Amino acid sequence: IPEHDVLVGGFPCQDYSVATTLRNSKGMLGKKGVLWWSIDAIIKKAKKKPKYLILENVDRLLVSPASQRGRDFAVMLHSLNKHGYDVEWRVINAADYGMPQRRRRVFILGFLRENGSSLISSYDINELISSKGVLSSEFKIQDLDHNPEMITDFNKEWKDVEHVSSNFNFKTPGQRFYNAGAMMNGKVYTAKTEPDKENKVTLGDIVGLTKKEEILDEFFIDKEEELVKEMRVVHLDDAGEDHVETYNTKYEAWVHLKGSKKLSRTSKATGARYKFAEGAMIFPDSLNEPSRTIITGEGGASPSRFKHVIKHGNKLRRLVPVELERLNMFPPNHTYINDKITTPTKRAFFMGNALVVGVVERIGNSLIKLIK
Repeated sequence: IPEHDVLVGGFPCQDYSVATTLRNSKGMLGKKGVLWWSIDAIIKKAKKKPKYLILENVDRLLVSPASQRGRDFAVMLHSLNKHGYDVEWRVINAADYGMPQRRRRVFILGFLRENGSSLISSYDINELISSKGVLSSEFKIQDLDHNPEMITDFNKEWKDVEHVSSNFNFKTPGQRFYNAGAMMNGKVYTAKTEPDKENKVTLGDIVGLTKKEEILDEFFIDKEEELVKEMRVVHLDDAGEDHVETYNTKYEAWVHLKGSKKLSRTSKATGARYKFAEGAMIFPDSLNEPSRTIITGEGGASPSRFKHVIKHGNKLRRLVPVELERLNMFPPNHTYINDKITTPTKRAFFMGNALVVGVVERIGNSLIKLIK
C-alpha cells in the first residue's frame, strides 16, 4: 500500500439503500457491506497511516440494521478509534447548500491522532459540531438548541469489534446516531441539526443550459406511442373490489406510475391479498426546485415512477445525459467516450451512482483551510 496523506472511500451502499426496506437491509452482513473491511485493512496494513479519511455512504448507514439501529456505524467508529482516529460526521443534502439536486449522504471524516492529539482535538465538542469542524465550518447549520449528547465511550464500554457487533443498541432499538456528530478519543457525541440553507439552484437553471443539439428525439414522450406489451393493472375501488385497468400507450403508463394508486397485491409467501397504496408524484417535475435524487434506473425510454420528466415547450421529455451530469456538478459530457461504450442509458446509470461533486470539493477546500 503506497504511502498517502488522504484515504478517500465510498463503499457500496446497496445494503443500506432506501431502495430496500430498512427491515430487509443486511447492513454490514450483506455482501456489499463487507467492503468496509477493505478500507479497514488498508489503514491497518499501511506502514504509515493516512492522516485524513474522507468516507461516504447513504444516510441509512446511521440506523442500519433494523434489529440493532446504528450497529454498523458503531462498528466502523470503534474500528477507527482503534486505528487512532478522531471522527466528524454529518448528513448533507446537496440542495440545502446551493446545489441543483436533492441528494442526502453521510460524510465521515477521520483525523489521525499523533502524539496524543489530532487536527480537531483542541476544539470543544459543541463548537466542533456546530461551527469549527471541517464540515460545520463549510456547511453552516442553525444554532443548536441543545448540547450534543454523549452516547458511548469505546475505550471504556466495549471490549472489541465483536462485542460491539453483538451488543450495540440490542436492548434499546431506538435511533442512537443523529445527523451530525463527532468522536474524540473514543467518546462519541451526536446532535440533531438543521441546515442554514443557501440560495437555491433549480432543475430549471440546469435545463436552461442545455443546447438544442443535445436533445435527441428519443428523449421526448410521444403521447400516442403504443406500449410494446399491454399494461394491465388491478386497482382496488372504494368498496375494496378488484377493478382492472388497461393502458395501451406509453403516456398512459407514465401517468399511472406517477399517480396515486391503491393496488391489489397477493403475498407470494401466504397467498393473502392486501392493499398497496402510494401517493402521487409531481408530473412533470417542477423546474422551480432542485431535482429529485438521480437513481441508477434513470436511463432508458420505458415509463417509470422514478425517472425525471420535464415540460419542454408544449411537449414532455426525459433528462438528457449532460443535464444529469450537471445535476451532479460534473462538466458536460464527462461520462461520454463514444456511442457504443457510453450509451445514454449507461451514462444515466453512472450519474445515479455518483455524488454531487460540489459537496466533495467544498469538503476538500475546508480540510485544506483547517490544515493550513
